[in-house]
Amino acid sequence: MPTAFHTRIAAELAEIDAQGLTKPERVIHSRQGPVIETGGRRVLNFCANNYLGLAGDSRVVQAGDRAAEAYGAGTASVRFICGTLGIHKTLERAIADYLGFEDAILFAAAFDANGGLFEPLFGPEDAIVSDSLNHASIIDGVRLCKAKRYRFATSDMADLEAQLKQARADGARDIIIATDGAFSMDGYIARLPEIRALADRYDALVMVDDCHATGFLGPQGKGSFAHHGVTVDIVTGTFGKALGGAMGGFICATTPVVELLKQRARPYLFSNALAPSVCGASLEAIRIAQGEEGDALRAQLVANAARFRGAMTEAGFNLLPGEHPIIPVMLGDARLAQDFAARMLELGVYVIGFSFPVVPRGQARIRTQMSAAHTFDHIDEAVAAFTTAGKELGVIR
Repeated sequence: MPTAFHTRIAAELAEIDAQGLTKPERVIHSRQGPVIETGGRRVLNFCANNYLGLAGDSRVVQAGDRAAEAYGAGTASVRFICGTLGIHKTLERAIADYLGFEDAILFAAAFDANGGLFEPLFGPEDAIVSDSLNHASIIDGVRLCKAKRYRFATSDMADLEAQLKQARADGARDIIIATDGAFSMDGYIARLPEIRALADRYDALVMVDDCHATGFLGPQGKGSFAHHGVTVDIVTGTFGKALGGAMGGFICATTPVVELLKQRARPYLFSNALAPSVCGASLEAIRIAQGEEGDALRAQLVANAARFRGAMTEAGFNLLPGEHPIIPVMLGDARLAQDFAARMLELGVYVIGFSFPVVPRGQARIRTQMSAAHTFDHIDEAVAAFTTAGKELGVIR
C-alpha cells in the first residue's frame, strides 16, 4: 500500500481542520422535524430543508410503507432494462401536472437530474449561460456538456444580457439560461421576470433548479417561476426537501425533451430506479402540498420566517436580506462559524456553520432554515440561544 498517498491525504485533512473548515457529521436518532434527538438530547432543529414539515409526517411515512409493501424494496435494475414500475409513471405524471408541464422524468437524486440534463440536449454548436452562484450540480452538469459556456453575475441583468449578446455573436445555435430558482446558501430568489424577458429577446430557453422552491414558493407551492408569474422551459427539482424529505430528483419539460433524456441521460440510464417507498411518500407529499392544507403550511412558514428575521435583526445580527425561509446569519470567519454552531448545540439548537468551499472564503455563516412545523415558541427559543451565543462570542453586544 503506497504510504505517500495516505500521508498526503492526512496532511490535507489536517490543513482543512486547521482552517476551521472541517464539517462534522452529527448523528440523528429520531424522525426529521422541528425537534430532533442527537447526542442523547432533544434539540431544536433549524438547519433542515424540511420546509413544509412533511419529512416526519405520519401520512407521508405510511404512504411510503404501503408502496414498499406493494412493490418491494426496489427494482434491482435501471429503468430501461426492467426497472419501470407503475408507481414511477404515476409520480412522473403527478409532478408534471402539479408544476404545469407536459411530462417529467425521475432520477435517483436531484444532483443527477442537473448532472444529466445538459449533455443530451446541447452540443458544441449551442451555448449555456449560467448564473455564477448556481448549485454545484448545475456546474458539474454544464462541465459534462460540450456546449459553449458563459457565466453571468448573480442578479446582474446587464451582465446576463452581455453574455447573451456574446453567445449570439459567437454563432450559438440554441442558448439556454440556467439558474437556481432560489439560491440555497443565500436565500435569494432569482429575478425570473427579467430573465424571461431577456431570454425572449435573445430567443433563449430558461432552465430553473427549484429544489429550494418547489412545494412552498408561489401559488400552491409550484415554485419560483409561479411565485413570479412567469413560464420557464425546464424545471429540475427534488423530493428530498419540501416534498417529503426523502430523496430523488426530477426534470419537468415538454414530452420530446423528456423522451430524449430517457434515451440519452446517463444518470437515468445507469442508475437504479427510484425506490417505491420514496415514490409513495413523494406522491402523498404532493397531495398535501397542492391542497388547502398546503396553503396553511405555506402561510405558517412565511410567518415563522418573518418572526425569526425580525427578532434576529433587532438582536443585532447581520442577516442577508430576502423573503425566503433560508435566512443566513453572516459571521465571516470559518472558525467562528464552527464555534458558534457548537455553542448553539450546547444551548439546545441544532444549526450548522457553512464555510469554504460551500460558500466563498470570508463569507462563513450559520444558514438557518425555517419550517412550517416550527411554532413561535420554537422561533423565540432559537433567537434567545442565538443572542446568548452571539454575546459570548463577540458577534453582537
